[in-house]
Amino acid sequence: MPPLLAPLLSRDHLETLRQGLVRMPNLPPAPRLTAADWMGALGVFLLVFLSTFPLVVPFLLFTEVRLALRLSNLIAIVLLFVNGYVLAHHSGYRPFRTGLTMVLLGLLLVAITMALGG
Repeated sequence: MPPLLAPLLSRDHLETLRQGLVRMPNLPPAPRLTAADWMGALGVFLLVFLSTFPLVVPFLLFTEVRLALRLSNLIAIVLLFVNGYVLAHHSGYRPFRTGLTMVLLGLLLVAITMALGG
């Protein structure tokens, strides 16, 4: 019961309301997860995992953290170019220019991160 309405109803009114709800014949079924819900969740998981895993690989292969970080940045920038290129190709823009714009955006983000100590 919302706090705004609770003081307006007496115990008798609340009991009458409860009994009326219990007697309702067409209550909607309890919500359940369907196969489509599970497939959507799996799709989101795979999208996030597969797009971030290449950036983690250098940290798994190299013990020197600074080298792994720079390689991870390089992989991220290459992926940005590829994604920009493919996006532009499918949407009718100039692929190379869009890929380069994405790279410049990535370089800007890396520069900001490095300036902040990352």
